[in-house]
Amino acid sequence: MTLEDYERYAAAFNARDYDAVFDFYADNPRLAFFGIEIRTREELRAFYSFLHSFVRETIEVERVACSDELVAVEGIVRIEAFKDLTREILDENGMEQFFPIAKGEVQEMRQYLHYHLENGKFASVGCAIVP
Repeated sequence: MTLEDYERYAAAFNARDYDAVFDFYADNPRLAFFGIEIRTREELRAFYSFLHSFVRETIEVERVACSDELVAVEGIVRIEAFKDLTREILDENGMEQFFPIAKGEVQEMRQYLHYHLENGKFASVGCAIVP
């Protein structure tokens, strides 16, 4: 995977093109972050469709290192709520570990991502966020 490939991936994510995003993944990937695990295109679409019905999430990529086995990314995740995402709504949707956000609020967090590759596609993803 190249820097240009990753930039296309980030652009698809920011545009909410979930099919294009999932096309970067290997068969049977493992996306695990904050207690959420996604393994299928349908799970990816369901998770992000729900989340993005409350917030606009964008990733500003600052640094990327690519090899045949790993893509390491550092960037800023910006979450801007256009609708209240309450504790009750999060809990009802199995997202107890996420923080509520009120309409109009903005959260920015530094994010570190490691994408493990198989045949040039993402096989698994690990994520750490620093507020």
